[in-house]
Amino acid sequence: MSGTDAGVVVVIPAYNEALRIRAVATEALAACPRVIVVDDGSTDGTAAELAGLPLTLLGHAHRRGKGEALRTGFRAALAAGAELVATMDGDGQHSAADLPRLLAAARAHPGHIVIGARLRQRRQAPLHRRLANGFGDWGIAWACGYRLLDSQSGQRVYPADVAALADVAGEGFVFEADLLIQAARRLGSRCVAVPVETRYDQGFRKSHFRPLSDLARITSHVVRRVLERGQVLRRYAEARRNPPLVHDVPARSGRGA
Repeated sequence: MSGTDAGVVVVIPAYNEALRIRAVATEALAACPRVIVVDDGSTDGTAAELAGLPLTLLGHAHRRGKGEALRTGFRAALAAGAELVATMDGDGQHSAADLPRLLAAARAHPGHIVIGARLRQRRQAPLHRRLANGFGDWGIAWACGYRLLDSQSGQRVYPADVAALADVAGEGFVFEADLLIQAARRLGSRCVAVPVETRYDQGFRKSHFRPLSDLARITSHVVRRVLERGQVLRRYAEARRNPPLVHDVPARSGRGA
């Protein structure tokens, strides 16, 4: 970990992740010394699995959804002086080994959101997930004003001013979509994709993301955002003219970049 990473805090929202949460948190701590886990009302002993680890554990008494877990984690990270807030899911599908590359991209593109885009070995992902992700990217691009890759990935790095945005709508996975839209409209932030490995076929628990119901919620929300801004066809054309930003530089050994 380099000195430039002193302002980084990793936030891990977790709901019933007892199977893998300790390994996920341990790997995150190896990449970044400041880790916050938000236990979103788990009933399987998720919190107990983290006993003895040097991290901050926050909890909701009852499940409030991923969006609220991220809000809780963001508030704590910003209160701790975070300049960059990295997020990972608690199920193990994100590799903490990719964090140095994401942080390097964040430093190379200040003010922008970095996404760990699951572009490598994509065939590991079920076809319906690939189709859902592609559709989500298309719609969110329309609302953001630029094209992006893997808008459904929860492995991200946010600048502090993005994590601090108030009045970001939506619960669950809708929150993550609206955060991209609000960052684009209010701060001029774009998404930068860092290609990472697709990790589905490795014994993970069933995803909390429901392609039909969750994508329907995201889609209806994005449609409202597109319509409220007006000039729908013009906005679509603008988005299609703005290609995705990709940062694919290997991390240097011995550093966090």
